[in-house]
Amino acid sequence: MAKLCPAVILAAGASQRLGQPKSLVPIGETTLVGLAFRKLIEAGCSPVLIVTRSELSVAVMQAAVGSTVLVNTSPEQGRTGSIQCGLLSLAGDKGRMPKRVVIAPVDRPGWKVSDVTSLLVSQRSSTLASNGRRGHPLLLDEHAINSVLAASPERPLRDLVTFEEVVVNAPLLGLNIDTPEDLDLLKQHESSLLEIG
Repeated sequence: MAKLCPAVILAAGASQRLGQPKSLVPIGETTLVGLAFRKLIEAGCSPVLIVTRSELSVAVMQAAVGSTVLVNTSPEQGRTGSIQCGLLSLAGDKGRMPKRVVIAPVDRPGWKVSDVTSLLVSQRSSTLASNGRRGHPLLLDEHAINSVLAASPERPLRDLVTFEEVVVNAPLLGLNIDTPEDLDLLKQHESSLLEIG
Protein backbone atom coordinates (compact mmCIF):
# COMPACT_ATOMS: atom_id res chain seq x y z
CA MET A 1 0.00 0.00 0.00
CA ALA A 2 1.26 3.48 -0.91
CA LYS A 3 2.50 5.62 1.93
CA LEU A 4 0.19 8.51 2.77
CA CYS A 5 1.48 11.90 1.71
CA PRO A 6 1.05 14.79 4.16
CA ALA A 7 -0.35 18.13 3.02
CA VAL A 8 -0.09 21.72 4.20
CA ILE A 9 -2.83 24.27 3.52
CA LEU A 10 -1.52 27.84 3.45
CA ALA A 11 -4.04 30.16 5.11
CA ALA A 12 -1.96 32.85 6.82
CA GLY A 13 -2.23 35.71 4.31
CA ALA A 14 -3.45 39.14 5.41
CA SER A 15 -6.17 39.26 2.70
CA GLN A 16 -5.84 43.06 2.49
CA ARG A 17 -7.16 43.37 -1.06
CA LEU A 18 -10.06 41.02 -0.36
CA GLY A 19 -11.03 42.79 2.86
CA GLN A 20 -11.87 39.54 4.69
CA PRO A 21 -9.95 36.36 5.57
CA LYS A 22 -9.69 34.22 2.45
CA SER A 23 -9.75 30.99 4.43
CA LEU A 24 -13.19 31.81 5.86
CA VAL A 25 -14.86 32.86 2.58
CA PRO A 26 -18.09 30.86 2.37
CA ILE A 27 -18.62 28.37 -0.44
CA GLY A 28 -21.74 26.21 -0.33
CA GLU A 29 -22.16 24.93 3.23
CA THR A 30 -18.47 25.28 4.00
CA THR A 31 -15.54 27.73 3.61
CA LEU A 32 -12.50 27.79 1.33
CA VAL A 33 -10.35 26.25 4.07
CA GLY A 34 -12.98 23.62 4.90
CA LEU A 35 -13.29 22.68 1.22
CA ALA A 36 -9.52 22.40 0.72
CA PHE A 37 -9.22 20.25 3.85
CA ARG A 38 -12.01 17.93 2.75
CA LYS A 39 -10.60 17.52 -0.77
CA LEU A 40 -7.06 16.75 0.47
CA ILE A 41 -8.37 14.13 2.91
CA GLU A 42 -10.45 12.62 0.11
CA ALA A 43 -7.33 12.50 -2.10
CA GLY A 44 -5.57 10.39 0.55
CA CYS A 45 -3.38 13.05 2.12
CA SER A 46 -2.60 12.56 5.80
CA PRO A 47 -1.98 14.37 7.99
CA VAL A 48 -3.39 17.63 6.61
CA LEU A 49 -2.06 20.68 8.46
CA ILE A 50 -3.37 24.23 8.13
CA VAL A 51 -1.00 27.15 8.71
CA THR A 52 -2.78 30.38 9.60
CA ARG A 53 -2.43 33.64 11.54
CA SER A 54 -2.93 33.78 15.29
CA GLU A 55 -6.19 35.76 15.14
CA LEU A 56 -7.79 33.25 12.73
CA SER A 57 -6.72 30.01 14.41
CA VAL A 58 -9.94 29.28 16.31
CA ALA A 59 -12.20 30.15 13.35
CA VAL A 60 -10.07 28.00 11.02
CA MET A 61 -10.27 25.05 13.47
CA GLN A 62 -14.05 25.39 13.50
CA ALA A 63 -14.17 25.61 9.69
CA ALA A 64 -12.04 22.49 9.17
CA VAL A 65 -13.08 20.13 11.96
CA GLY A 66 -10.50 17.40 12.54
CA SER A 67 -7.61 19.38 11.10
CA THR A 68 -4.39 20.33 12.84
CA VAL A 69 -4.05 24.11 12.85
CA LEU A 70 -0.66 25.78 13.25
CA VAL A 71 0.05 29.47 13.81
CA ASN A 72 2.68 31.25 11.75
CA THR A 73 3.83 33.97 14.16
CA SER A 74 5.38 36.02 11.31
CA PRO A 75 2.94 35.61 8.41
CA GLU A 76 3.98 38.94 6.88
CA GLN A 77 7.28 37.29 5.86
CA GLY A 78 5.46 35.34 3.14
CA ARG A 79 4.28 31.92 2.10
CA THR A 80 7.67 30.24 2.31
CA GLY A 81 7.66 30.93 6.05
CA SER A 82 4.24 29.28 6.33
CA ILE A 83 5.49 26.26 4.39
CA GLN A 84 8.48 26.05 6.76
CA CYS A 85 6.10 26.17 9.73
CA GLY A 86 4.13 23.22 8.32
CA LEU A 87 7.24 21.20 7.41
CA LEU A 88 8.81 21.64 10.84
CA SER A 89 5.59 20.49 12.49
CA LEU A 90 5.47 17.39 10.26
CA ALA A 91 9.07 16.58 11.19
CA GLY A 92 8.26 17.06 14.87
CA ASP A 93 5.27 14.69 14.65
CA LYS A 94 7.26 11.88 13.04
CA GLY A 95 10.75 12.61 14.31
CA ARG A 96 11.91 12.84 10.69
CA MET A 97 11.18 14.99 7.66
CA PRO A 98 8.64 13.60 5.17
CA LYS A 99 9.90 12.65 1.69
CA ARG A 100 7.02 14.44 -0.09
CA VAL A 101 4.45 17.08 0.88
CA VAL A 102 1.48 18.59 -0.95
CA ILE A 103 1.18 22.39 -0.59
CA ALA A 104 -2.25 23.95 -1.17
CA PRO A 105 -2.83 27.73 -0.91
CA VAL A 106 -6.34 28.34 0.42
CA ASP A 107 -7.05 31.07 -2.15
CA ARG A 108 -6.64 28.72 -5.17
CA PRO A 109 -9.75 26.51 -5.05
CA GLY A 110 -9.97 25.49 -8.74
CA TRP A 111 -8.78 21.88 -8.34
CA LYS A 112 -10.44 18.54 -7.69
CA VAL A 113 -9.50 15.41 -5.73
CA SER A 114 -8.56 13.66 -8.99
CA ASP A 115 -6.05 16.44 -9.73
CA VAL A 116 -4.29 15.78 -6.42
CA THR A 117 -4.26 12.03 -7.01
CA SER A 118 -2.61 12.73 -10.40
CA LEU A 119 -0.07 14.95 -8.62
CA LEU A 120 0.69 12.21 -6.08
CA VAL A 121 1.82 9.84 -8.85
CA SER A 122 4.86 12.07 -9.39
CA GLN A 123 8.03 11.34 -7.44
CA ARG A 124 9.55 14.77 -8.17
CA SER A 125 8.50 18.30 -7.30
CA SER A 126 5.49 18.99 -9.47
CA THR A 127 2.77 21.51 -10.16
CA LEU A 128 -0.61 21.06 -11.79
CA ALA A 129 -1.06 22.51 -15.28
CA SER A 130 -4.16 22.89 -17.43
CA ASN A 131 -4.54 24.60 -20.82
CA GLY A 132 -0.93 25.80 -20.68
CA ARG A 133 -1.42 27.44 -17.29
CA ARG A 134 0.25 26.28 -14.08
CA GLY A 135 -1.63 26.15 -10.79
CA HIS A 136 -1.94 24.67 -7.31
CA PRO A 137 -1.65 22.46 -5.30
CA LEU A 138 2.05 21.67 -5.61
CA LEU A 139 4.09 18.63 -4.63
CA LEU A 140 7.48 19.12 -2.97
CA ASP A 141 10.00 16.26 -3.10
CA GLU A 142 12.72 15.63 -0.52
CA HIS A 143 15.28 17.86 -2.23
CA ALA A 144 12.77 20.74 -2.47
CA ILE A 145 11.75 20.31 1.17
CA ASN A 146 15.40 20.68 2.22
CA SER A 147 15.82 23.75 -0.02
CA VAL A 148 12.72 25.40 1.47
CA LEU A 149 13.84 24.72 5.03
CA ALA A 150 17.28 26.22 4.35
CA ALA A 151 15.86 29.39 2.75
CA SER A 152 14.90 32.76 4.17
CA PRO A 153 11.10 32.83 4.87
CA GLU A 154 10.70 35.81 2.51
CA ARG A 155 12.17 33.94 -0.46
CA PRO A 156 9.50 32.99 -3.06
CA LEU A 157 9.05 29.29 -3.72
CA ARG A 158 9.60 29.79 -7.46
CA ASP A 159 13.19 30.87 -6.67
CA LEU A 160 13.84 27.70 -4.68
CA VAL A 161 12.20 24.84 -6.57
CA THR A 162 11.95 23.70 -10.19
CA PHE A 163 8.58 22.07 -10.83
CA GLU A 164 7.62 19.46 -13.40
CA GLU A 165 4.12 19.83 -14.83
CA VAL A 166 1.36 17.33 -14.20
CA VAL A 167 -1.21 18.07 -16.91
CA VAL A 168 -4.85 17.78 -15.85
CA ASN A 169 -8.19 18.93 -17.22
CA ALA A 170 -8.96 21.69 -14.73
CA PRO A 171 -10.55 24.73 -16.40
CA LEU A 172 -10.72 26.63 -13.07
CA LEU A 173 -7.10 25.97 -12.08
CA GLY A 174 -6.16 29.64 -12.52
CA LEU A 175 -8.89 30.89 -10.16
CA ASN A 176 -7.29 33.08 -7.48
CA ILE A 177 -9.47 34.59 -4.74
CA ASP A 178 -7.68 37.87 -4.15
CA THR A 179 -10.12 40.76 -4.69
CA PRO A 180 -13.86 41.41 -4.13
CA GLU A 181 -14.37 40.86 -7.89
CA ASP A 182 -12.97 37.35 -7.50
CA LEU A 183 -15.81 36.56 -5.08
CA ASP A 184 -18.23 37.00 -7.98
CA LEU A 185 -16.25 34.41 -9.96
CA LEU A 186 -16.29 32.10 -6.96
CA LYS A 187 -20.08 32.37 -6.74
CA GLN A 188 -20.44 31.87 -10.49
CA HIS A 189 -18.44 28.61 -10.39
CA GLU A 190 -19.52 27.45 -6.93
CA SER A 191 -21.26 24.23 -8.01
CA SER A 192 -18.21 23.10 -10.05
CA LEU A 193 -15.82 23.93 -7.23
CA LEU A 194 -17.89 22.00 -4.71
CA GLU A 195 -17.65 18.82 -6.82
CA ILE A 196 -15.15 16.84 -4.81
CA GLY A 197 -14.29 14.20 -7.43
